[in-house]
Amino acid sequence: MEIKFSGEKLNKVNEIIARYPQGRQKSALLPVLHLAQEEFGGWLDVPVMDYVASLLSIEPIEVYEVATFYSMYNTKPVGKYMFEVCQTGPCMLNGSDQIIDYIKQKLNIGVGETTTDGMFTLKAVECLGACGYAPMMQLGKFYREHLTPERVDSIIEECRKMAASNN
Repeated sequence: MEIKFSGEKLNKVNEIIARYPQGRQKSALLPVLHLAQEEFGGWLDVPVMDYVASLLSIEPIEVYEVATFYSMYNTKPVGKYMFEVCQTGPCMLNGSDQIIDYIKQKLNIGVGETTTDGMFTLKAVECLGACGYAPMMQLGKFYREHLTPERVDSIIEECRKMAASNN
């Protein structure tokens, strides 16, 4: 399978690259990686990262370094719903470790793993900037706050209902 952005996405990539002076196209790497992850199944495998490197005229290792450093990029397949639980100080002091353990037990997965049905992935991430609502997690574009085992159960059920209604 040839890896290539759709026409619309490629236009967006070129628009992003054009924001930077000639020879500085590497500056477009973060937003282009977001587009690539969105376009190619929610994660960045090596051929996709190589393609991004070729578009930006940079070395593939420069893309790998960035994609593996930031938690917002996935370098292996992820579930339809990704629970990104904050594990830094304020969340930890308010029980994020217990929430992570609860999710692991409830979904029978470890951190960085995806359920066998491909529905859920659990990630432990650094500060999400909502310390006053700890413990919390990001689910897609939304924060889920003041987590308890009961709230986690209702979030899991909500996700399952959304997935069922989309099928």
